[in-house]
Amino acid sequence: MLHAISDRLEALFPEMVQLRREFHAEPELSYEEVHTPKKIAEYLQNIDLTVRTQVGGRGVVATLVGEQPGKTVALRADFDALPIQEETGLPFASKYPGKMHACGHDGHTATLLVLAKALAERKEELVGTIVFIFQFAEELAPGGAIAMIEDGCLEGVDMIFGTHLWTPIEVGKVGFSYDRLMAAADRFEIKINGSGGHGAMPHQTVDAVVVGSAVSLALQQVVSRNVDPLEPAVVTVASFHAGGAFNVVSDVAQLEGTARTFSTAVQDQVIKRMEEVIKGVCEAYGATYEFTYIKGYPAVVNHRIQTEWLTQAAEGLKDAAKMVEVTPVMGGEDFSYYLQKVPGAFFFTGAGNENEAAIYPHHHPKFTIDEKAMLIAANHLGAAALYALSQLNETSSAVKSASSNES
Repeated sequence: MLHAISDRLEALFPEMVQLRREFHAEPELSYEEVHTPKKIAEYLQNIDLTVRTQVGGRGVVATLVGEQPGKTVALRADFDALPIQEETGLPFASKYPGKMHACGHDGHTATLLVLAKALAERKEELVGTIVFIFQFAEELAPGGAIAMIEDGCLEGVDMIFGTHLWTPIEVGKVGFSYDRLMAAADRFEIKINGSGGHGAMPHQTVDAVVVGSAVSLALQQVVSRNVDPLEPAVVTVASFHAGGAFNVVSDVAQLEGTARTFSTAVQDQVIKRMEEVIKGVCEAYGATYEFTYIKGYPAVVNHRIQTEWLTQAAEGLKDAAKMVEVTPVMGGEDFSYYLQKVPGAFFFTGAGNENEAAIYPHHHPKFTIDEKAMLIAANHLGAAALYALSQLNETSSAVKSASSNES
Protein backbone atom coordinates (compact mmCIF):
# COMPACT_ATOMS: atom_id res chain seq x y z
CA MET A 1 0.00 0.00 0.00
CA LEU A 2 2.82 2.39 0.86
CA HIS A 3 4.38 2.22 -2.60
CA ALA A 4 0.98 2.70 -4.23
CA ILE A 5 0.36 5.79 -2.09
CA SER A 6 3.79 7.13 -3.01
CA ASP A 7 3.15 6.62 -6.72
CA ARG A 8 -0.22 8.33 -6.40
CA LEU A 9 1.31 11.28 -4.55
CA GLU A 10 3.82 11.73 -7.33
CA ALA A 11 1.00 11.76 -9.88
CA LEU A 12 -0.91 14.28 -7.77
CA PHE A 13 2.10 16.53 -7.19
CA PRO A 14 1.00 19.15 -9.78
CA GLU A 15 -2.29 19.42 -7.91
CA MET A 16 -0.39 19.85 -4.65
CA VAL A 17 1.67 22.66 -6.17
CA GLN A 18 -1.42 24.38 -7.56
CA LEU A 19 -3.17 24.23 -4.19
CA ARG A 20 -0.13 25.64 -2.42
CA ARG A 21 0.05 28.54 -4.84
CA GLU A 22 -3.64 29.30 -4.46
CA PHE A 23 -3.30 29.40 -0.68
CA HIS A 24 -0.15 31.49 -1.01
CA ALA A 25 -1.87 34.10 -3.14
CA GLU A 26 -4.74 34.52 -0.67
CA PRO A 27 -3.22 34.48 2.83
CA GLU A 28 -5.33 35.01 5.95
CA LEU A 29 -3.93 36.05 9.30
CA SER A 30 -4.33 34.17 12.58
CA TYR A 31 -7.91 34.28 13.89
CA GLU A 32 -9.04 35.92 10.65
CA GLU A 33 -9.20 32.74 8.55
CA VAL A 34 -12.51 32.52 6.68
CA HIS A 35 -11.97 31.53 3.06
CA THR A 36 -9.03 29.19 3.74
CA PRO A 37 -10.92 26.78 6.04
CA LYS A 38 -13.88 26.89 3.67
CA LYS A 39 -11.65 25.86 0.76
CA ILE A 40 -10.08 23.11 2.86
CA ALA A 41 -13.46 21.73 3.91
CA GLU A 42 -14.79 21.70 0.35
CA TYR A 43 -11.76 19.78 -0.89
CA LEU A 44 -12.11 17.18 1.88
CA GLN A 45 -15.85 16.80 1.31
CA ASN A 46 -15.21 16.21 -2.38
CA ILE A 47 -13.05 13.18 -1.54
CA ASP A 48 -15.86 11.76 0.63
CA LEU A 49 -14.30 12.24 4.05
CA THR A 50 -16.31 12.98 7.16
CA VAL A 51 -15.62 16.67 7.83
CA ARG A 52 -16.12 18.88 10.88
CA THR A 53 -15.77 22.64 10.47
CA GLN A 54 -15.35 25.49 12.96
CA VAL A 55 -13.50 23.15 15.30
CA GLY A 56 -12.20 25.25 18.16
CA GLY A 57 -13.26 28.31 16.19
CA ARG A 58 -11.86 28.07 12.67
CA GLY A 59 -10.30 24.61 12.44
CA VAL A 60 -11.22 21.78 10.10
CA VAL A 61 -11.01 18.08 10.97
CA ALA A 62 -11.56 15.24 8.50
CA THR A 63 -11.79 11.55 9.30
CA LEU A 64 -10.90 8.61 7.06
CA VAL A 65 -12.24 5.34 8.43
CA GLY A 66 -10.66 2.26 6.86
CA GLU A 67 -12.64 -0.73 5.68
CA GLN A 68 -11.08 -2.72 8.50
CA PRO A 69 -11.25 -1.59 12.15
CA GLY A 70 -8.14 -0.60 14.04
CA LYS A 71 -6.41 2.16 15.94
CA THR A 72 -6.44 5.88 15.11
CA VAL A 73 -3.56 8.11 14.01
CA ALA A 74 -3.81 11.87 13.44
CA LEU A 75 -1.86 14.10 11.06
CA ARG A 76 -1.81 17.88 11.44
CA ALA A 77 -1.20 20.90 9.21
CA ASP A 78 -1.64 24.63 9.92
CA PHE A 79 -2.92 27.27 7.52
CA ASP A 80 -2.55 30.82 8.89
CA ALA A 81 -0.31 33.52 7.42
CA LEU A 82 1.75 36.41 8.84
CA PRO A 83 1.43 40.23 8.85
CA ILE A 84 4.37 40.70 6.45
CA GLN A 85 4.60 42.57 3.15
CA GLU A 86 5.72 40.01 0.56
CA GLU A 87 8.82 40.79 -1.53
CA THR A 88 9.33 37.52 -3.41
CA GLY A 89 8.17 38.73 -6.80
CA LEU A 90 6.58 35.33 -7.42
CA PRO A 91 3.75 35.18 -9.99
CA PHE A 92 1.51 33.78 -7.25
CA ALA A 93 2.59 36.29 -4.59
CA SER A 94 0.11 37.53 -2.03
CA LYS A 95 -2.79 39.57 -3.38
CA TYR A 96 -3.23 41.26 -0.03
CA PRO A 97 -0.87 44.04 1.13
CA GLY A 98 0.75 43.31 4.47
CA LYS A 99 -0.23 39.63 4.51
CA MET A 100 2.01 36.76 3.48
CA HIS A 101 2.57 33.04 3.84
CA ALA A 102 6.13 33.51 5.11
CA CYS A 103 6.44 30.29 7.10
CA GLY A 104 5.32 27.49 4.78
CA HIS A 105 1.83 26.93 6.16
CA ASP A 106 0.42 27.13 2.63
CA GLY A 107 2.65 24.16 1.79
CA HIS A 108 1.67 22.28 4.93
CA THR A 109 -2.00 22.55 4.01
CA ALA A 110 -1.55 21.54 0.38
CA THR A 111 0.61 18.60 1.45
CA LEU A 112 -1.94 17.19 3.88
CA LEU A 113 -4.91 17.73 1.57
CA VAL A 114 -3.36 15.75 -1.26
CA LEU A 115 -2.12 13.07 1.12
CA ALA A 116 -5.68 12.74 2.43
CA LYS A 117 -6.88 12.28 -1.15
CA ALA A 118 -4.29 9.60 -1.94
CA LEU A 119 -5.10 7.69 1.26
CA ALA A 120 -8.87 8.01 0.78
CA GLU A 121 -8.57 6.37 -2.64
CA ARG A 122 -7.25 3.21 -0.94
CA LYS A 123 -9.72 3.19 1.91
CA GLU A 124 -10.48 -0.49 1.39
CA GLU A 125 -6.89 -1.41 2.30
CA LEU A 126 -6.72 0.79 5.39
CA VAL A 127 -6.78 -0.93 8.78
CA GLY A 128 -7.83 1.70 11.27
CA THR A 129 -8.60 5.41 11.08
CA ILE A 130 -6.64 8.50 10.06
CA VAL A 131 -7.70 11.93 11.32
CA PHE A 132 -6.54 14.99 9.36
CA ILE A 133 -6.29 18.11 11.52
CA PHE A 134 -6.14 21.47 9.75
CA GLN A 135 -5.32 24.08 12.36
CA PHE A 136 -5.86 27.81 12.38
CA ALA A 137 -3.79 30.45 14.24
CA GLU A 138 -0.50 28.68 14.86
CA GLU A 139 1.40 31.94 14.60
CA LEU A 140 -0.36 33.85 17.38
CA ALA A 141 -0.73 32.71 20.99
CA PRO A 142 -2.80 31.28 22.54
CA GLY A 143 -2.96 29.52 19.16
CA GLY A 144 -5.46 27.23 17.53
CA ALA A 145 -4.15 23.90 18.79
CA ILE A 146 -5.38 24.21 22.36
CA ALA A 147 -8.82 25.39 21.24
CA MET A 148 -9.16 22.51 18.77
CA ILE A 149 -8.08 19.98 21.39
CA GLU A 150 -10.67 21.36 23.80
CA ASP A 151 -13.24 20.95 21.02
CA GLY A 152 -12.39 17.26 20.65
CA CYS A 153 -10.04 17.04 17.67
CA LEU A 154 -7.97 14.37 19.49
CA GLU A 155 -10.94 12.37 20.72
CA GLY A 156 -10.20 8.70 20.05
CA VAL A 157 -6.74 9.51 18.63
CA ASP A 158 -3.96 7.15 19.73
CA MET A 159 -1.02 8.96 18.14
CA ILE A 160 -0.15 12.08 16.13
CA PHE A 161 2.47 13.21 13.62
CA GLY A 162 3.23 16.55 12.04
CA THR A 163 5.93 18.26 10.00
CA HIS A 164 7.22 21.74 9.27
CA LEU A 165 8.67 22.63 5.87
CA TRP A 166 12.05 24.00 6.93
CA THR A 167 14.34 26.08 4.71
CA PRO A 168 17.37 25.91 7.06
CA ILE A 169 17.57 22.25 5.95
CA GLU A 170 18.15 21.54 2.29
CA VAL A 171 15.48 19.76 0.30
CA GLY A 172 15.98 16.00 0.27
CA LYS A 173 16.59 15.72 4.01
CA VAL A 174 14.26 15.17 6.95
CA GLY A 175 15.33 16.44 10.36
CA PHE A 176 14.14 14.67 13.49
CA SER A 177 14.80 14.62 17.22
CA TYR A 178 14.10 11.86 19.72
CA ASP A 179 13.34 14.39 22.44
CA ARG A 180 13.42 18.21 22.40
CA LEU A 181 12.82 19.84 19.05
CA MET A 182 11.46 23.36 19.57
CA ALA A 183 11.46 25.68 22.58
CA ALA A 184 8.79 27.19 24.78
CA ALA A 185 8.10 30.61 23.27
CA ASP A 186 7.27 33.34 25.80
CA ARG A 187 7.09 37.13 25.60
CA PHE A 188 7.60 39.89 28.14
CA GLU A 189 6.81 43.57 28.51
CA ILE A 190 8.67 46.05 30.74
CA LYS A 191 7.54 49.58 31.49
CA ILE A 192 10.13 51.87 33.09
CA ASN A 193 8.67 54.83 34.96
CA GLY A 194 11.15 57.66 35.48
CA SER A 195 10.78 61.41 35.85
CA GLY A 196 11.05 63.58 32.76
CA GLY A 197 12.42 67.04 32.33
CA HIS A 198 14.56 69.37 30.25
CA GLY A 199 17.36 67.79 28.28
CA ALA A 200 19.74 70.48 29.50
CA MET A 201 19.04 69.65 33.16
CA PRO A 202 19.33 65.84 33.41
CA HIS A 203 20.27 66.04 37.10
CA GLN A 204 16.67 67.00 37.83
CA THR A 205 15.27 63.90 36.12
CA VAL A 206 15.21 60.12 36.24
CA ASP A 207 15.98 59.33 32.63
CA ALA A 208 13.85 56.39 31.49
CA VAL A 209 16.05 55.95 28.39
CA VAL A 210 19.16 55.45 30.52
CA VAL A 211 17.33 53.15 32.95
CA GLY A 212 15.81 51.12 30.11
CA SER A 213 19.21 50.79 28.44
CA ALA A 214 20.74 49.57 31.70
CA VAL A 215 17.91 47.06 32.13
CA SER A 216 18.36 45.79 28.57
CA LEU A 217 22.09 45.25 29.08
CA ALA A 218 21.67 43.65 32.50
CA LEU A 219 19.12 41.17 31.19
CA GLN A 220 21.76 39.74 28.86
CA GLN A 221 23.45 38.25 31.92
CA VAL A 222 20.42 36.23 32.98
CA VAL A 223 21.31 33.45 30.55
CA SER A 224 25.09 33.86 30.51
CA ARG A 225 25.54 34.04 34.29
CA ASN A 226 22.48 32.41 35.86
CA VAL A 227 21.36 29.53 33.64
CA ASP A 228 23.31 26.27 33.49
CA PRO A 229 25.41 26.46 30.28
CA LEU A 230 24.17 22.98 29.36
CA GLU A 231 20.55 24.20 29.37
CA PRO A 232 19.42 26.14 26.26
CA ALA A 233 17.82 29.52 27.00
CA VAL A 234 17.36 32.88 25.30
CA VAL A 235 16.36 36.30 26.64
CA THR A 236 16.01 38.88 23.86
CA VAL A 237 14.93 42.51 24.23
CA ALA A 238 13.56 43.10 20.75
CA SER A 239 11.76 46.41 21.10
CA PHE A 240 12.61 49.68 22.90
CA HIS A 241 10.40 52.76 22.67
CA ALA A 242 10.93 56.01 24.55
CA GLY A 243 10.99 59.74 24.14
CA GLY A 244 9.81 62.17 21.54
CA ALA A 245 11.44 65.60 21.36
CA PHE A 246 15.22 65.88 21.04
CA ASN A 247 15.56 68.08 24.13
CA VAL A 248 13.20 66.33 26.55
CA VAL A 249 14.30 63.62 28.96
CA SER A 250 11.80 60.80 28.68
CA ASP A 251 9.83 59.76 31.74
CA VAL A 252 8.71 56.41 30.29
CA ALA A 253 10.42 53.60 28.36
CA GLN A 254 8.68 50.53 26.97
CA LEU A 255 10.67 47.35 26.36
CA GLU A 256 9.37 44.11 24.84
CA GLY A 257 11.02 40.86 24.02
CA THR A 258 10.98 37.09 24.09
CA ALA A 259 12.35 34.35 26.30
CA ARG A 260 12.90 30.79 25.08
CA THR A 261 13.49 27.72 27.25
CA PHE A 262 12.98 23.97 27.19
CA SER A 263 12.46 22.99 30.82
CA THR A 264 9.89 24.48 33.19
CA ALA A 265 12.58 24.71 35.88
CA VAL A 266 14.74 26.94 33.67
CA GLN A 267 11.66 28.90 32.60
CA ASP A 268 10.80 29.61 36.25
CA GLN A 269 14.42 30.55 36.95
CA VAL A 270 14.49 32.98 34.03
CA ILE A 271 11.25 34.67 35.08
CA LYS A 272 12.43 35.06 38.69
CA ARG A 273 15.87 36.32 37.77
CA MET A 274 14.54 38.76 35.17
CA GLU A 275 12.35 40.49 37.72
CA GLU A 276 15.18 40.61 40.25
CA VAL A 277 17.43 42.28 37.68
CA ILE A 278 14.77 44.77 36.56
CA LYS A 279 13.92 45.67 40.15
CA GLY A 280 17.55 46.08 41.14
CA VAL A 281 18.45 48.32 38.22
CA CYS A 282 15.36 50.50 38.64
CA GLU A 283 15.96 50.93 42.36
CA ALA A 284 19.56 51.92 41.70
CA TYR A 285 18.44 54.67 39.31
CA GLY A 286 15.40 55.78 41.32
CA ALA A 287 12.84 54.53 38.82
CA THR A 288 9.88 52.19 39.17
CA TYR A 289 8.81 49.44 36.80
CA GLU A 290 5.97 47.21 35.61
CA PHE A 291 6.95 43.70 34.46
CA THR A 292 4.58 41.41 32.56
CA TYR A 293 5.63 37.92 31.52
CA ILE A 294 3.31 36.03 29.16
CA LYS A 295 3.89 32.30 28.79
CA GLY A 296 3.38 31.14 25.23
CA TYR A 297 3.52 27.67 23.71
CA PRO A 298 5.25 24.91 25.69
CA ALA A 299 8.33 23.23 24.26
CA VAL A 300 7.85 20.66 21.48
CA VAL A 301 9.14 17.43 23.01
CA ASN A 302 8.84 14.31 20.88
CA HIS A 303 8.10 10.83 22.18
CA ARG A 304 10.99 8.49 21.50
CA ILE A 305 9.05 5.41 20.35
CA GLN A 306 7.00 7.42 17.88
CA THR A 307 10.15 9.11 16.56
CA GLU A 308 11.72 5.69 16.09
CA TRP A 309 8.61 4.62 14.17
CA LEU A 310 8.96 7.74 12.01
CA THR A 311 12.51 6.79 11.05
CA GLN A 312 11.62 3.11 10.59
CA ALA A 313 8.67 4.05 8.39
CA ALA A 314 11.02 5.98 6.10
CA GLU A 315 12.89 2.76 5.37
CA GLY A 316 9.82 1.48 3.53
CA LEU A 317 9.78 4.41 1.10
CA LYS A 318 11.36 3.81 -2.28
CA ASP A 319 12.54 7.43 -2.50
CA ALA A 320 13.01 8.29 1.17
CA ALA A 321 14.70 11.52 2.16
CA LYS A 322 17.91 11.34 4.14
CA MET A 323 16.99 11.17 7.83
CA VAL A 324 19.15 13.54 9.90
CA GLU A 325 19.07 13.90 13.66
CA VAL A 326 19.01 17.64 14.40
CA THR A 327 19.79 19.78 17.41
CA PRO A 328 16.83 21.62 18.95
CA VAL A 329 15.90 25.08 17.69
CA MET A 330 14.67 27.97 19.80
CA GLY A 331 11.64 28.68 17.62
CA GLY A 332 8.21 27.80 19.02
CA GLU A 333 5.28 25.72 17.75
CA ASP A 334 1.92 24.92 19.33
CA PHE A 335 2.13 21.34 18.08
CA SER A 336 3.48 20.94 21.62
CA TYR A 337 -0.08 20.87 22.96
CA TYR A 338 -0.93 17.79 20.89
CA LEU A 339 2.17 15.99 22.17
CA GLN A 340 1.13 16.73 25.74
CA LYS A 341 -2.14 14.86 25.11
CA VAL A 342 -1.12 11.89 22.96
CA PRO A 343 2.18 10.27 21.93
CA GLY A 344 3.67 11.47 18.68
CA ALA A 345 6.48 13.16 16.81
CA PHE A 346 7.06 16.42 14.98
CA PHE A 347 9.79 16.71 12.36
CA PHE A 348 11.35 19.12 9.88
CA THR A 349 11.12 18.49 6.14
CA GLY A 350 14.00 20.24 4.38
CA ALA A 351 12.73 22.89 1.94
CA GLY A 352 15.83 24.96 1.29
CA ASN A 353 17.34 25.24 -2.19
CA GLU A 354 19.58 28.04 -3.42
CA ASN A 355 18.56 27.39 -7.02
CA GLU A 356 14.90 28.02 -6.12
CA ALA A 357 15.67 31.16 -4.06
CA ALA A 358 14.57 29.16 -1.03
CA ILE A 359 17.37 30.58 1.08
CA TYR A 360 15.63 33.13 3.25
CA PRO A 361 14.72 32.49 6.88
CA HIS A 362 11.17 31.90 8.02
CA HIS A 363 9.15 35.10 8.53
CA HIS A 364 11.29 36.94 5.95
CA PRO A 365 9.55 39.03 3.22
CA LYS A 366 11.36 36.97 0.55
CA PHE A 367 10.69 33.58 2.13
CA THR A 368 9.75 30.73 -0.16
CA ILE A 369 10.20 26.96 -0.33
CA ASP A 370 11.38 24.39 -2.81
CA GLU A 371 7.99 22.89 -3.62
CA LYS A 372 9.49 19.42 -4.04
CA ALA A 373 9.67 19.39 -0.24
CA MET A 374 5.88 19.03 -0.13
CA LEU A 375 6.03 15.69 -1.91
CA ILE A 376 8.71 14.50 0.51
CA ALA A 377 6.63 15.69 3.47
CA ALA A 378 3.54 13.89 2.17
CA ASN A 379 5.46 10.64 1.69
CA HIS A 380 6.98 10.72 5.16
CA LEU A 381 3.74 11.71 6.89
CA GLY A 382 1.86 8.99 5.04
CA ALA A 383 4.53 6.40 5.81
CA ALA A 384 4.54 7.39 9.50
CA ALA A 385 0.75 7.10 9.74
CA LEU A 386 0.58 3.69 8.05
CA TYR A 387 3.54 2.29 9.98
CA ALA A 388 2.13 3.55 13.29
CA LEU A 389 -1.24 1.99 12.53
CA SER A 390 0.40 -1.35 11.77
CA GLN A 391 2.37 -1.26 15.03
CA LEU A 392 -0.60 -0.16 17.11
CA ASN A 393 -2.92 -2.71 15.55
CA GLU A 394 -0.36 -5.49 15.99
CA THR A 395 0.08 -4.62 19.66
CA SER A 396 -3.67 -4.43 20.17
CA SER A 397 -4.18 -7.85 18.55
CA ALA A 398 -1.43 -9.37 20.69
CA VAL A 399 -3.01 -8.01 23.85
CA LYS A 400 -6.45 -9.32 22.87
CA SER A 401 -4.97 -12.72 22.01
CA ALA A 402 -3.15 -12.94 25.35
CA SER A 403 -6.29 -11.91 27.21
CA SER A 404 -8.34 -14.53 25.36
CA ASN A 405 -5.81 -17.27 26.14
CA GLU A 406 -5.79 -16.34 29.82
CA SER A 407 -9.58 -16.59 30.02
